[in-house]
Amino acid sequence: MNAPFTPSRRDFLAAGGSLAVAFTVPALAQAPAGAPRLPGDLQTNRKLSMWLRIEAGGKVRLLVGKVEIGQGALTAVQQICADELCVDFDRIVLTSGDTELVPNEGATAGSLSMPGCGTAVRHAAADARQILVKLAAEKWQVDATKLDVEDGTIRGDGKAISYWDLVSGQELEIEATGQGPLRPQDKRRYIGKSHARIDLPAKMTGQAIFVQDLRPQGMVHGRVVRLPAYGASLQSADTGAIEKLPGVLKVVRDGSFLGVIAEREEQAIAAADALREAARWTLLKGQPTSETVYDWLLAQVPQDILIKDQPRKERSAAVATVEAEYRRPYQMHGSIGPSCALATFGSDGVMMIQTHSQSVFETRNAIAMLVGIAPQKVRCQHVQGSGCYGHNGADDVAADAALLARAFPGRPVRVQWMRHDEHKWEPYGSAMVTRVKAGLDGDGNVLDWDYQLWSTSHLTRPNNNAGNLLAGGVLAKAFPLPTPVNIGGPNYAADRNAIPMYEFPGQKVTTHFITSFAARASSTRALGAYANVFSIESFMDELAHRAKADPVEYRLRSLKNERARAVLQKTADMFGWSTWKKQPNHGRGIAYAMYKNVATYCAVAIEVEVDRGSGQIKVLRAVSANDAGEIVSPDGVKNQIEGGIVQSLSWSLKEAVRFDDSGVLSEDWLSYPILTFIEVPEIEVELIDRPGQPFLGAGEASQGPTGAALANAVFDAIGVRYRELPLTPERVKRVL
Repeated sequence: MNAPFTPSRRDFLAAGGSLAVAFTVPALAQAPAGAPRLPGDLQTNRKLSMWLRIEAGGKVRLLVGKVEIGQGALTAVQQICADELCVDFDRIVLTSGDTELVPNEGATAGSLSMPGCGTAVRHAAADARQILVKLAAEKWQVDATKLDVEDGTIRGDGKAISYWDLVSGQELEIEATGQGPLRPQDKRRYIGKSHARIDLPAKMTGQAIFVQDLRPQGMVHGRVVRLPAYGASLQSADTGAIEKLPGVLKVVRDGSFLGVIAEREEQAIAAADALREAARWTLLKGQPTSETVYDWLLAQVPQDILIKDQPRKERSAAVATVEAEYRRPYQMHGSIGPSCALATFGSDGVMMIQTHSQSVFETRNAIAMLVGIAPQKVRCQHVQGSGCYGHNGADDVAADAALLARAFPGRPVRVQWMRHDEHKWEPYGSAMVTRVKAGLDGDGNVLDWDYQLWSTSHLTRPNNNAGNLLAGGVLAKAFPLPTPVNIGGPNYAADRNAIPMYEFPGQKVTTHFITSFAARASSTRALGAYANVFSIESFMDELAHRAKADPVEYRLRSLKNERARAVLQKTADMFGWSTWKKQPNHGRGIAYAMYKNVATYCAVAIEVEVDRGSGQIKVLRAVSANDAGEIVSPDGVKNQIEGGIVQSLSWSLKEAVRFDDSGVLSEDWLSYPILTFIEVPEIEVELIDRPGQPFLGAGEASQGPTGAALANAVFDAIGVRYRELPLTPERVKRVL
């Protein structure tokens, strides 16, 4: 599905297709002024030929800009296309993430693959089917509404013709309307049913589907020697001896960027180790550490952004005020396979890059700036990587490979990060501090809600700028890191899910956005929603306890959205909330959020057992109900929710990046432990399907509720409220 291939756009479109229509893939752009709004990512990629081709041999080519990062989205998108175009699933050949061939849908991020890409494909396929049926009707001089389609063959009035016999070449070279009639639910074969994932067979049989597996002919191996710490600069490096090591083809230095190219991988590793020993660096002192980072956050001069200001109309005084502060550390993506990329600088001046980037178009443009060539001369092809969960090292290793390939043209250069590269230099999820204050009435209900958060940026993706690439800031002609910005609503970033879904009479939410960094940071799964939901839902639990109210009942007092209420109540029912019996050192907790306040409704309930002697928390089980709108692949959505629960438990129980003046100290799995298989609890996920409703992104929905439900369960077990993550045995014992 995503194995690299190298035809040009002209070759690709001319290769035996019935609709061999040339088109230019544009940059992500706004629709022309006055143009009608089109559904999903059709809005910025408006021609049907950018998405679909009826090819020779009874195949349909589906082209999408979103990529497979383990979430199963491309299988779901293919299911949608098959149903709306009325063809068998196996007729579809899917091409994704190739900047030379596919529509620019931006980054595969934010749980937007289904709302953006899935919606676009649905309407593009419906438009295409309508066009083809109309052609048949005109050919036969019959009413188009009397015709039907089965597996690409149009039938009616005793006649039949296939799409492949009908088209002549230009039929889809028109702008989409988004008005093609969708297939009725009773005629769908694939939407709403779990389908075998198109990416799994190759993975299960050990085929070379991952970028780490690629071994093209003539390939050489590159390694980059990273700075020892943030802000360090290279003073000297005697490369003479390294250049004479076995297999070494070239040593590359550009400012503080140091790299080596060798014939074999072990030779590149040995040369990089020697180069590291030969390098002399100047370190910055007095930098924030993982121990002082919360004080550092609060001491910065931030941009203060008021994102919610709803004064209470009735101004009677609150009878009590409750306050709390919560903390989330820097945390890693923790990709199991370190990042990897291949780059080839050809004699035609084109830089070809195989990458597991989530943002192939933006990364292409950033790398073009980095190496000093036109964006049209850089082609990025997405190939799956081992692990993702946001903006990890994929873009940076692609930049490393491009810099080395520029210095050694003509042969593919493979750069494989080591574990210490990934752990120490990936952009982490930002540390955060939140403070909540509530004014309460006599029954403990919230009258006034005041929420504040302090955070650095969660968005330093390549974004078409070399300054966002790790190598960009250390070249002799350095590209400065752009001043970070915090995107606004409804998605937000640092303040994602900072606005509660509860209908409190008075609400004020303030983001204290910090544009400097204590450690490199960008997008991890759910961005700021993980810390914000942890804070809000922990505080709601504190308020319920103070009011001597059941945590579910207390939330329902202020939760008016019926779909939200249904998810919360279903989760409680799945858990057996009303019949659960308390045991010593056992506890239960529940939490709810609607991801981004516009995506999947998710509630999670957890049962734990706490060992007071060791401080060890054992998660016994987790249950979760979810409403993701209309569900295309139930198994796919369940996998995303379950995976999010597992990862969030790992974050919340174990994970925190440690760093000081000497650099990042968390450089392997011993110094940065994650959840092990034996620690994963029994997990039950149920879905509330909403046919006819919009697709809602589900990939990040369970991150926040899981962390909060865990902390609430621990409080219920031992009566101690922990407001700083992770809940390690050391932290638990310290209070006990």
